[in-house]
Amino acid sequence: MRLKQALLIVTYILLPFIVLAQPKSKPAFRLVPLGVLGGIDESNLSAYMLAATGTQQYICFDAGTLHYGIQKAVANKTFQVPGDKVLRQYIKGYFISHAHLDHIAGLIINSPEDSSKNIYGLQGTIETIKTHYFTWASWANFADQGETPALKKYRYKVLYPGTETPIENTQLKVQAFPLSHSNLTSTAFLVQSNDDYVLYLGDTGADAIEKSTNLQNLWQAIAPLIKTKKLKAVLIEVSFPDEQPDKTLFGHLTPHWFMTEMDKLAALTGPAELKGLNIVVTHLKPPANSIARIKAQLKTANQLQLNLVYPVQGKALNF
Repeated sequence: MRLKQALLIVTYILLPFIVLAQPKSKPAFRLVPLGVLGGIDESNLSAYMLAATGTQQYICFDAGTLHYGIQKAVANKTFQVPGDKVLRQYIKGYFISHAHLDHIAGLIINSPEDSSKNIYGLQGTIETIKTHYFTWASWANFADQGETPALKKYRYKVLYPGTETPIENTQLKVQAFPLSHSNLTSTAFLVQSNDDYVLYLGDTGADAIEKSTNLQNLWQAIAPLIKTKKLKAVLIEVSFPDEQPDKTLFGHLTPHWFMTEMDKLAALTGPAELKGLNIVVTHLKPPANSIARIKAQLKTANQLQLNLVYPVQGKALNF
């Protein structure tokens, strides 16, 4: 009996040290924000590089800012190579959620210095790039389709909702989901590395405002991944503070509408499953006082205890 009691006491004393000694799970993804804002700052517009941990096989979600964001990342020692190598060799493909300029301007401007790679998107997004940007009237046709002569540096790859697509020159896979962004279709990209996932949403309004079920359909698709802890992070926009009238949201979210959508997701997973889920808040629109209000309102409304992350241009995040 005394031996048993002694063993219990030793176990009680050592238990905290045993727990601390357990190896932490290795992050599955490395995310490098090249641009994090919406709005007027052309040096810091939506663009996020993502790779499986331990590789340099990055994809780029949107491409509003490339050159300046890469230079910031190099200055922050996020990359240990020159910026032109990051652009030409590390980025294996672009995933354009929709063809608004703040999500694609960097790709267009950097195209003369870039290397050959794919541009992925829904059919409508690809058609807009083909007919409005890579034309000889507006720039030059660096792609493999459209106006002649086609320089064939970039290859268009149309994604179809509900279809899992291997991403060339990486070990990643992607599924695309349509989103409602006012008068056009935006896209969410669900990227898989082994059994781990990251979800990136382009610009989107709430279903109730957009008269849509696109977000509900997306939540139903990812709920099982949240329950099994396979979804490592969600990148989603919150563009305006709650003071912005619904009629002038133009297909964007406020803290109120973001949390409304998170409540819908919680109804599918159970609220406890969302506690600590990494939510990377994107596309906050200047001025600075609006961004401060968005952050304060999100903090107050965060009853689900989501892990709200505010990305910084050029500084890597690991999930």
